[in-house]
Amino acid sequence: MLLISWLVFAALWVSQAAGRCPEMCNCSQRASLERTEVDCYQKGLRAIPPKLPQDAWVLKMGGNLLQDLPANFLKQIPKIESINLERNSIKSIHPQALTGARRLMLLNLFGNQITKLPLKGFQDLINLRFLMLGQNRITTIKPEIFFGLRNLSDLDLPINSLTSLPPNGFKPLIALKVLDLAFNKIQKISVKAFVGLGELQFLNLDNNNIKNIPTGTFKPMNKLEMLVLDNNRLTTVTASMFEGLSRLQELYLRNNEIGKLPEDVFKHIPKITQLALSGNRLKTIDGNSLSQLPALKEVYLHDNPWSCDCKMKSLVSWLSQTRANLSPFEALKCTSPPENKEKTLNILRVDDLKCKA
Repeated sequence: MLLISWLVFAALWVSQAAGRCPEMCNCSQRASLERTEVDCYQKGLRAIPPKLPQDAWVLKMGGNLLQDLPANFLKQIPKIESINLERNSIKSIHPQALTGARRLMLLNLFGNQITKLPLKGFQDLINLRFLMLGQNRITTIKPEIFFGLRNLSDLDLPINSLTSLPPNGFKPLIALKVLDLAFNKIQKISVKAFVGLGELQFLNLDNNNIKNIPTGTFKPMNKLEMLVLDNNRLTTVTASMFEGLSRLQELYLRNNEIGKLPEDVFKHIPKITQLALSGNRLKTIDGNSLSQLPALKEVYLHDNPWSCDCKMKSLVSWLSQTRANLSPFEALKCTSPPENKEKTLNILRVDDLKCKA
């Protein structure tokens, strides 16, 4: 009797949508909610099936052979909330491809061959929260592309071919919290590139070709909590670069070409808890600059050519007093002068740090 009851209960929630399901796809339906999930993953399809269940709310089309998204292909499924089109061969998106998909919350286009996004092509997606565009060939960003996406919270654009970030490029994205631009070819960033992103909390610019960042560029993002600038070509960092980022907690500047830090460099970002400066060209740091960060918990300073002479006194003094974790401590080694070469910074005494007369 228990088994029969369980089977009846299961049948109420999940049933095969036979007859309405596209050939080669699998459909399951939550009967009480009148919602059908259409699974066409890796079926060798070259086009969107012409007849989809009208109550479809999830469409999985990843791993197929689609080359374009035609106009109005979603009009037949007005209740759609999630579409996965990752790892196809999509090269073009018709400007009206997504017309009518006002309930859509997730659109995954990762791993295709898209070079250009249609202007105002997303304007009907007023409830979209997540847009995945990583590993494509997108070369340019324009504000008209994101017109209408006023509720988007997560925009993923890594592994593309962007070379610059123009003025107001993301301005329509007033609710955006996460922006991933890693592994592009960005060299130039307009001082107005991030206008409109007042809600942004995470910005990833890892693995680009950024040499300098104009003063005030990050100022519109006054809620930013994490900034990743690893693996770029930055040579200088100034306090004005971080103006407006009073809520910043994590700053990653690993593997750049930074040779010097001003004493006041962190004055606008007092809430930093994680600071990564490893893999740069730093010979010394003024310990007073780190003293401006009372919340500091993790500091990464290894793989720098530390010159352990009298100019290091304030840093060595700070190291002896801080409660922050220096990871990995054993990798913090002097490269000069000869008498201190290969010594770890933790064994140095202030009195031992001398400069040649």
